[in-house]
Amino acid sequence: MYLTKEIKAEIFKKHGGKEENTGSTEGQIALFTHRINHLTGHLKRNHKDYNTERSLVRLVGKRRSLLDYLKKKDIVKYRELIKELGIRK
Repeated sequence: MYLTKEIKAEIFKKHGGKEENTGSTEGQIALFTHRINHLTGHLKRNHKDYNTERSLVRLVGKRRSLLDYLKKKDIVKYRELIKELGIRK
């Protein structure tokens, strides 16, 4: 399994402040980015998997809306997160 409990805890600890802070915008964006990277790799191998492609598009949309929210709320955190996660914008 690609997303274990330990990996999730590590992502939220790094980006959300602590492991229990699973609702933070930065932590959610980092988690979505991890999932998007995994699904992208899967689609490179299985290009006819249309259900995964649809899930990927929905996930990118969710991440985009969270990034827009963070951009309005705190532009400095937004820029740091974009740079750290390697998201192009």
